[in-house]
Amino acid sequence: MHEQKKIRQYLFILITLSTLIRAFIAATIELGNDEVYYRLYALFPDWSHFDHPLMVGLTIQFFSLDLLFDSEFFIRLGSIVFGAINTWVIYQIGLTIKNERTGFYAALLYTASIYAFIITGVFILPDTPQNFFWLLSILYMIKAVTMCPNLPMSGLKMLRMGFVIGLAILSKYTSVFLWLGALLYILIYNRDWLKSKWLYYSIGLTAIISVPILIWNLQYDFISFTYHGERVDMSGYTVNMDYFLMELLGEFLYNNPVNFILIILTLIIISIKKFKLTKAYTRNILLVSIPLILTFLVFSLFRKTLPHWSAPAYTTLLVLVAAWLDQMYKKEAFRIPPIILGSLSALLIIIVLGYSQIKFGIIDFSKLEEKYGMVTDDPSLDMFGFDQVGEAFEKIVKQDQATDLMDKESILVGNFWFPLANFDYYAASPIGMKSYGIGRLDQIHKYAWINLEMGGFRKGMDAYYLTTTRDFRSPYGNLDTYFEEILPADTINIYRNNTIAKKAFLFRLKNLRQIPESEIPAP
Repeated sequence: MHEQKKIRQYLFILITLSTLIRAFIAATIELGNDEVYYRLYALFPDWSHFDHPLMVGLTIQFFSLDLLFDSEFFIRLGSIVFGAINTWVIYQIGLTIKNERTGFYAALLYTASIYAFIITGVFILPDTPQNFFWLLSILYMIKAVTMCPNLPMSGLKMLRMGFVIGLAILSKYTSVFLWLGALLYILIYNRDWLKSKWLYYSIGLTAIISVPILIWNLQYDFISFTYHGERVDMSGYTVNMDYFLMELLGEFLYNNPVNFILIILTLIIISIKKFKLTKAYTRNILLVSIPLILTFLVFSLFRKTLPHWSAPAYTTLLVLVAAWLDQMYKKEAFRIPPIILGSLSALLIIIVLGYSQIKFGIIDFSKLEEKYGMVTDDPSLDMFGFDQVGEAFEKIVKQDQATDLMDKESILVGNFWFPLANFDYYAASPIGMKSYGIGRLDQIHKYAWINLEMGGFRKGMDAYYLTTTRDFRSPYGNLDTYFEEILPADTINIYRNNTIAKKAFLFRLKNLRQIPESEIPAP
């Protein structure tokens, strides 16, 4: 009893400290490319969206009070809150499959994950609500599919699982792997569920909750599925080991190198039958996790993939790592295993270095290129300097309007969803200016729908166009097709540590003469 109380106290401290750290980061760094884009889901809600279902937009709306509070902190608040709850949920999963120690070790390993702590715990992405509902689904799944369907309350447990999986699917399509894992377990190890009506009710409940995705895609010729299908289509592509190695390296880094190694070691221990855990739990967790990991590893042999696509599976496997560590240290007095401290230390180093690079540019990539002749890239600049652009942009616009250089109803345009969404949030929206996308659907994404919601284009419009040295796209040879005149750029210097970190270029586009055609399929 003393150990259980001590673990609960440590868990409370862990959740409190990690939440405070994540809240500080969320409040003090600019939104990234994806985050400013998903803010548009909250600003222009719909049954679903071109890239993903609606849940990330609903999350932003809920925690920002429908964008009444639209600072970086409130836009990300859902990630901070879900991150705290997730730590408790994964503790509950460990407690359910084994004991208090396993739960606490799982919570520590979860906290040490870059994916869990930063990507879904600070940044607001579709992965944020998905990770929350994914972990809840795992907790409910092991209490349902591994049990006898004839036991009291088993049907309600199965329904509860189906309900939460439905919400996970409303967050991200890859959540269908939850049902795949559950059904694989039932088909192989617990066929009695096939005779239970509650299994089919649960599947039906998931389907009903997922209806918003169907409604939206029916309107637009299933364009969202077509888009994602093209991203993983392997036909006509040859094996590219560079893609595979990049995916593997990404998984190694995103999930914390120490955690990744521990997961591999745990899988080896399981394979040689040295793992001591109820087989039903082990099998259920493996059948949910391994198919998702293998699927994207196979895709990565042919196409570029992103390592966070399979990260929920690695997060789930952390519970088995925790059970193995409990097995290793069960004869000792309770303490945090050194390997977990190593994992947390790795996270802390990554946080300090990453935050320092974003805010202060401690590594000068341009000097590395000059000194070593390497082609270098500073990704931290994607989350820095847009507020400076916004301040300068406001002054320029006011001056332009005062001198009648630009129309007072001028808009901001871009030919790619990023950094248009960045400039939309930091430059255009603060002064009440509308932002439109001009380009192919695969370039402007949701802006194709936003254009229509804001009334569409009209001939004679004036527009501003912003681009940076980070990802320079000239308006010439592109937007000059639509406008009669493009005036030379103003340059906005973006400073970090009193040094110019990058530059933004502002172009004035005069008199829209040709209205861009929409590529949205007619409803």
